Amino acid sequence: MVKKPDSNAARIKRHKRVRSKISGTPECPRLCVFRSAKHIYAQVIDDVSGKTLVSASTVEKDFGVYGGNKDAAKKVGALVAERALKAKIENVVFDRGGFVYHGRVQALAEGAREGGLKF
Repeated sequence: MVKKPDSNAARIKRHKRVRSKISGTPECPRLCVFRSAKHIYAQVIDDVSGKTLVSASTVEKDFGVYGGNKDAAKKVGALVAERALKAKIENVVFDRGGFVYHGRVQALAEGAREGGLKF
């Protein structure tokens, strides 16, 4: 019998390893990314108080386009950057959530950088 590796368990393991090293503070919160098959989500989190400061995703009603491609990811990155700047957040630490920095995760990061976030 062939055993198929659990890719989500491996992603969670990578995510825990990364989270042991990075943490969001009130001065420099964490930009956390989650990618599913159809959507992409981004949150700016202050880990000291345990609160989400800003969020954006492709699930929102006014988003309008399909959320499972790089164009949508870039749009979400720009949207989260716009909301973060409105909340006076300029510097963040990027948390890719155990996902490979490629494709939609990279597009979201580039959109956030173009929107004015620094990381």
